[in-house]
Amino acid sequence: MLFKTRFDALVEGVTRHVAQRTSRRGFLGRIGVIVGGATVLPLLPVDRRGMKQAHATMPDGGWQPQATDAQACDYWRHCSLDGNVCDCCGGTMTQCPPGTSLSPSSWVASCFNPEDKVTYLIAYRDCCGKSFCGRCGCFNTQGELPIYRPEFSNDIIWCFGAEGMTYHCTISPIVGKAA
Repeated sequence: MLFKTRFDALVEGVTRHVAQRTSRRGFLGRIGVIVGGATVLPLLPVDRRGMKQAHATMPDGGWQPQATDAQACDYWRHCSLDGNVCDCCGGTMTQCPPGTSLSPSSWVASCFNPEDKVTYLIAYRDCCGKSFCGRCGCFNTQGELPIYRPEFSNDIIWCFGAEGMTYHCTISPIVGKAA
């Protein structure tokens, strides 16, 4: 019983000491700073210089790009394509099929070409305005980032701003060599 009394007195003393020197507003302010700082943390810059080598040194069973069949999901340009390849839907790798319109926005990824051993920047753009193509569907996630970095997210339907909001397929033109 004596131990419980001393322990209770110690806890009460510490609690009173903290209560006399802090306020609820100050405590809530500190919690707000911690929560706010935690939400800003994912927005810090990310060093992508190693991405060029990451595609080239991917272990067996990982992403193995090929450079011969442009309609296959493992074609090197489709490393971050999430949707239908326009090459299978009446278009080409760089042009939308007739009856569709090109989305004004895009997402980007760095894809390694195994043929010339160079990594290229690909700007994926959705072709919109016709119903879903349904052929050559791919779900590749190489270099994809979460939705808080929309320019690197392939989970968004990028048809906003196009003539029609209905997704049809995706083209994958090369923008240039990745640095």
